[in-house]
Amino acid sequence: MKSTLYAAAILMACAPAVAQNDFSEVEFKTTQVAEGVYMLAGAGGNIGLSVGEDGAFLIDDQFAPLNEKILAAIAAVTDKPVEFVLNTHYHGDHTGGNEPLGKSGAHIVAHDNVRARLAKAEAETPAAALPVITFSDTTTFHWNDQEIYIFHPENAHTDGDAIVYFRNRAVVHMGDALFSGWYPYIDIDAGGSLAGYIASLQSVAAMIDGDVKVIPGHGPLSSKADIERSIAMLKDVRGRIQVLIDQGLDEDAAVAADPLADLNEKWAWRFITAEKMVRTAYKSLTTQ
Repeated sequence: MKSTLYAAAILMACAPAVAQNDFSEVEFKTTQVAEGVYMLAGAGGNIGLSVGEDGAFLIDDQFAPLNEKILAAIAAVTDKPVEFVLNTHYHGDHTGGNEPLGKSGAHIVAHDNVRARLAKAEAETPAAALPVITFSDTTTFHWNDQEIYIFHPENAHTDGDAIVYFRNRAVVHMGDALFSGWYPYIDIDAGGSLAGYIASLQSVAAMIDGDVKVIPGHGPLSSKADIERSIAMLKDVRGRIQVLIDQGLDEDAAVAADPLADLNEKWAWRFITAEKMVRTAYKSLTTQ
């Protein structure tokens, strides 16, 4: 249920018409970011796509009603079928297309906790939508002449995050461990944390150089510099909220103090407002 509610909230924040389950106006923008690697932007989490002789390897799949449009976007760059789908976490705007893709023969891959959360969802997840290959820490696909390294960082957005590094193509897909240019959604109820989110970003920043292209879960194609800006912002947020906690303010008083006033114009958005960022940081710092 949390996954469904979150997906609906993302839709409302980004496209009111789509929030009413009208996907007819959604158009996909396909951007080549390296040889054989693409980013597909539509109406949910950004999709990553590896193409080559072995077949298509998809990272996230947005929503089931968009399946035909996603397949059309893939067909525009390859005539190979989708062989694998990697879910970067369990939220519905990243896993909603699992069922039709699974039924068509794609093998769904995810962290152990993603399968567990999908399997326990209040709205029953069809068997075809569940990952059939899971991992706990890391796994690597040698596919399409690419080294696709997948690792689970510290719990950041959720407890099932996966970050995908195309090592020989200088591309990283962050999933929702990066909302580029926005305050992030940290799903505390699903194991996410502010400390983990910062640590996850730092681990990627230490791994890549300035030439690496970064596909965020939400936002435009980005770079290491964008990751570093998010790290600096979140450290600043953490410090400001910790000061209020140390002063003895409760959560409502911390919100009323408006500690992020000078950051909000740049970082706040319709789903993660200034108030929600303060409440998320406060909860994470006081309960985890």
